[in-house]
Amino acid sequence: MNTTDSATVESLRPVWRGVLAASYQALERTVAGVRDGQEDNVTPCSQWSVTQVIQHAAGDQLAYAMKLGVGNGPAYDPFAPSGTVDGTAAGLVKEAVEQTAAAWATVSDDTATVPTPLPHGDLPTPVAAVMCALDAAVHAWDIAVATGQPSPLDDELAGHLLAAARGIVEPLRQWGAYAAVVEADGAPSATPVVDELLRYLGREPR
Repeated sequence: MNTTDSATVESLRPVWRGVLAASYQALERTVAGVRDGQEDNVTPCSQWSVTQVIQHAAGDQLAYAMKLGVGNGPAYDPFAPSGTVDGTAAGLVKEAVEQTAAAWATVSDDTATVPTPLPHGDLPTPVAAVMCALDAAVHAWDIAVATGQPSPLDDELAGHLLAAARGIVEPLRQWGAYAAVVEADGAPSATPVVDELLRYLGREPR
């Protein structure tokens, strides 16, 4: 199921590689900022600890890489993370991001569609890439909130992520990938687009 319109696809076409890079950087930096003793902190993904969100985020990236023809995918179910990491969480994420970045590097700019691990299947390349980025960026935010770090999102990045999300996320809610939209509370914010994205993904910005 692809509900993304052509205008959205074209708006994301010149930026998708940069959006991916920024989102990967956000995830890696945030995971690197987790301090000893914070691994079991509760996150906005209320059923998961910090370590479980990290495992989930890494697993999702490996699933995208596999769909693009690189690697064998995660060795565990990203939707049932154990909370125990072999090695370091930073190492797990670094390996996943490097593999997925390598996979996207094989995709040429004129590739019309690519396969994804989403129920939608194949999606227009810019949308698929930004949805992959969205997964990394929003979980970076989850981890940052849980560990007292600054938000890794800004309005420019959030605007691109929101453009892709509006066409794709809605049917994913029935599988529990995202919660229901959170209504705005009217409080002013220095990052209104970030707040809009987070609320759309079922998160309370503050």
